Amino acid sequence: MTDQPQLMNTAKADSRTAAIRAMAREDDGEARRLIAALIADLFKIPITDVIINRDQYSLNSLNGFLTSAGADYFFKFHQEEGEEAMAGEYYRADILAEAGLPIDLPVYKSVMAGEQILIYRRRTDPRFSDVLRRLDIGLDDAAEDRAIAAETALNGEIFRVFERSLHPITAAESEAEPVHRLFHQRMIDPSTGLAPGGRYRQFYIGQRFRFPGADLSWDEFSSARICFNGTTYRRSVGALFEDALHRLDPRHLADAGGVIAHGDAHNANVWYLDDALQPRLMYFDPAFAGENVPALLAEVKATFHNCLAHPFWLYEPAEAERRYQTRANYRDGILSIETDWDLSAVRKRLLHAKAAEVWRPLLALLRTRGLLPGDWRQVIRNALFLCPTLVMNLRAGAATHNPSSSAIAFGVAVMVGSEPDRGSDLMTAFFDSIDPA
Repeated sequence: MTDQPQLMNTAKADSRTAAIRAMAREDDGEARRLIAALIADLFKIPITDVIINRDQYSLNSLNGFLTSAGADYFFKFHQEEGEEAMAGEYYRADILAEAGLPIDLPVYKSVMAGEQILIYRRRTDPRFSDVLRRLDIGLDDAAEDRAIAAETALNGEIFRVFERSLHPITAAESEAEPVHRLFHQRMIDPSTGLAPGGRYRQFYIGQRFRFPGADLSWDEFSSARICFNGTTYRRSVGALFEDALHRLDPRHLADAGGVIAHGDAHNANVWYLDDALQPRLMYFDPAFAGENVPALLAEVKATFHNCLAHPFWLYEPAEAERRYQTRANYRDGILSIETDWDLSAVRKRLLHAKAAEVWRPLLALLRTRGLLPGDWRQVIRNALFLCPTLVMNLRAGAATHNPSSSAIAFGVAVMVGSEPDRGSDLMTAFFDSIDPA
């Protein structure tokens, strides 16, 4: 293999990679054979071994290891539903590298809409997600300060790139960015643009919602006021989806300008380089990177998935059910959810670091340059709300979630998406801490 990334001939791959992803759920041996044949054909390299990772973080992707000519590599496939009908370019890692962000560049890559494949030289470094999971459960408390130092250093690099790259963008430039496939385009039909569609319709509309102590129709659930651990929220789930459909329309997000950003930097897409003097973080898998990423979307995925999605409830629902006591009650249009789940200490520190090192200076910069919309809190809340609700189906029994984890999931989703009726909670404190006014 060469060090220059090689682009595949995309004409043949569409149905084969989709079939491989489906096969991996049913027949590991056949999936490995198909992966080896596909990569050998696409890149004209010999494949002698393939291992598929069983990874709780691979919600829309398939990854693993392969061997070619005696060398070991890491591969990753990514797929979004309906991408063949969408425009835009994927895996623009060069944009991040040229901006000065730390990123691991692939040896081989496919950028075909609907099916993306990256092949990297295999590393021995852990992903930051695995490091933090050990901290969540108290297996490596001595490493917490080093992990926070690495996160803080990366946050500083992120903001410096935002500061250098922030610029006005047009509605068309915003609309062309692939990052919207993580948000608005999961709420619409990809071929017609009609709403509601996509995952929003598929996952929730017309379905039932089972919680410990409550079983609701979509009409009941979508209109219910949510009371999460004693705090009642202003906006229902249905109202939050409708808010997001309008405000997160890509054409409406040019008002805050654009920046160079990874766009999907959850910690399963980040290597942890535990150097003796200074631990460092390095991106990989920049499927949604861009140079005109709407500034208020740029760090939303990293903020939610690296802080608020843990411990356990999003990625490991069975573990959340085992660890936490959760009850629900529905009465007079109010769904009350009580749970002893909470952010772990390390996640609270990560959230504080993201607020102090990225969000606070970014919002101050936007304000100084006349690019901060008056409803910036709503924009960020809308995007945070879509992070869990559209990354996977949160209904109990639909995929991996159970009644307990589903209750926690929707409680957290509403907490990040809506202001409380009165008083303060974790998220109002977060927003107050980053408010440039």
